[in-house]
Amino acid sequence: MKFSYDVIVIGAGHAGCEAAHAAARLGVSTLLITIDMNKIAQMSCNPAVGGIAKGQIVREIDALGGMMGVVTDQSAIQFRMLNRSKGPAVWSPRAQSDRMAFSRIWREVLEHTQGLSMWQDSVTEILIEDGKARGVRTALGVTFEAKCVVLTAGTFLGGLMHIGPVKIEGGRVAEPASHGVTEQLAAYGFRTDRMKTGTPVRIDGRSVNWDLTTLQEGDDDFHKFSFLPSVHRIMRQRPCHTVYTNEHTHEILRKGLPESPLYNGQIQSIGPRYCPSIETKIVTFADKTEHQLFLEPEGELTTEYYLNGFSSSLPINIQIEALESIPALKDVQIFRPGYAIEYDFFDPTQLLHTLETKLVEGLYFAGQVNGTTGYEEAAGQGLVAGVNAALKVKGEIPFTLARDEAYIGVLIDDLVTKGVDEPYRMFTSRAEYRILLRQDDADMRLTPKGHAIGLAADVRYEAMLSKRRQRDALIEFIDNYHVKAAQVEEFLISVGEPPLKQGVRLRDLLLRPALSIEKLRAVIPALNDFIESDIEERRREEIIECAEILVKYQGYIERERQNADKLTRLDELKLKGKIDYESVKALSTEARQKLTRIDPETIGQASRIPGISPADINILLLLLGR
Repeated sequence: MKFSYDVIVIGAGHAGCEAAHAAARLGVSTLLITIDMNKIAQMSCNPAVGGIAKGQIVREIDALGGMMGVVTDQSAIQFRMLNRSKGPAVWSPRAQSDRMAFSRIWREVLEHTQGLSMWQDSVTEILIEDGKARGVRTALGVTFEAKCVVLTAGTFLGGLMHIGPVKIEGGRVAEPASHGVTEQLAAYGFRTDRMKTGTPVRIDGRSVNWDLTTLQEGDDDFHKFSFLPSVHRIMRQRPCHTVYTNEHTHEILRKGLPESPLYNGQIQSIGPRYCPSIETKIVTFADKTEHQLFLEPEGELTTEYYLNGFSSSLPINIQIEALESIPALKDVQIFRPGYAIEYDFFDPTQLLHTLETKLVEGLYFAGQVNGTTGYEEAAGQGLVAGVNAALKVKGEIPFTLARDEAYIGVLIDDLVTKGVDEPYRMFTSRAEYRILLRQDDADMRLTPKGHAIGLAADVRYEAMLSKRRQRDALIEFIDNYHVKAAQVEEFLISVGEPPLKQGVRLRDLLLRPALSIEKLRAVIPALNDFIESDIEERRREEIIECAEILVKYQGYIERERQNADKLTRLDELKLKGKIDYESVKALSTEARQKLTRIDPETIGQASRIPGISPADINILLLLLGR
């Protein structure tokens, strides 16, 4: 029995859902294969989306026409904008989601996506003929033919969970691991290795002494993930709570270290440096007497809580004893312990920027199989892989994002250029142009691109154009309106600002750090009248914020744009296929080896390979006649 599709996506996690939705939206017949259709877009670890830099990625996915932002808003039970005390370049949205609702809404999206089919099964083999992906074969003995295949298997390839000395095969608790694909691709020549991640204990909220915790409410303002005006948070909002470990907690954890798979040799693979287990924290930061933990609700109505900051693979009895040493958790009851999981991944330097593999045409990798960690990083890769699989089927130009265009561009360039030696997660510090990649203007940057390829719908594109027109009109008013000194003298004194000596443009007044459009519209009637009459009410706060950021940070933005333009010129110099690196003895040995292995597309990409020096780049430029 055989069936044929244009694109097959393996795995229905965050990468797989975005890949399948994107491919089908671009008009090619798409099949999504998953082990369990009841676990689509499962939040395997914490029930949250976004965070530092991750939130920017979700805004970019939404701007391009992906669905993670919409699903997050519709399932959110708390929203916060992180880093508001800092500049807008690092403002990062984050939401707690109802775990069950998130999965349910995603399934509804997929089931109502035209041209997308689903199949519940496990893929055991990718069909490859003449160096091209031709389909897949499943555990049920079914063969599906396809022109392109997208692998998004997450932690399921060779998945092995650890809880103390106990080892259980699986991609998640109560879900089987997947075997066959890693072994097949390794035999074909793909470089593969193992990585580790972990998840914390789940707690019954009825057993928590909430009076001994600190309340952490969400934001109650206009911010959300999706740029679509019609999408809003609709679920009951719930708070999080914080508690702290103590020295007694650490003594108990240290007692369990000999039984920790991380420290007794049971786990050999590398875990994420920036999301360490609680046992790693007490070893690495031995001088700290406490660590903050977050009790995060798993849903709108459930009593289940996720203990963020307490990821662990220690034996169950040690985990419980350590929790009981925290006053608020003295009588704690748990639903299940934390565990570590090891899984297979593939060296991402074996990929093009489209996420197509170099070894097999029409085969794409996205998500944790590329050595990343995080729902958001996976979803961003999934969208790019799904789009490019569809474009390849249609014979159209591939879709890529540059480092100065999107955090997704930074993510993919880092992966395919530098590779990974630990699970990769995104930070704002990884983006050299982060003031250009703000979360507030992701729609301005990317919706035209998403619309051009057919992913972002007309309604989204028109909403972006309307927002831009209103934003620019407000900026023009601010640039041209003149404020008389007497008009704001009393107000400036009341807020501790020096009064004006003469009239100024409204822009000059707004540049003062202590002043904002909202404050000034209360004392400048003409500004208020303009906003009330010319700015759409339902998007008013969003448009005001965008305009204010552009006014206040215009100098920084222009300077970074100039720097980006200078540096990205190197990415216009094509390199791939033009030089036999092994024959260029003027290059260092390390440079010859790495350039041969990665085979960069451009001089710009070559310059970002670790170990490639400026002298090596000069030699390449000379060889290109530059």
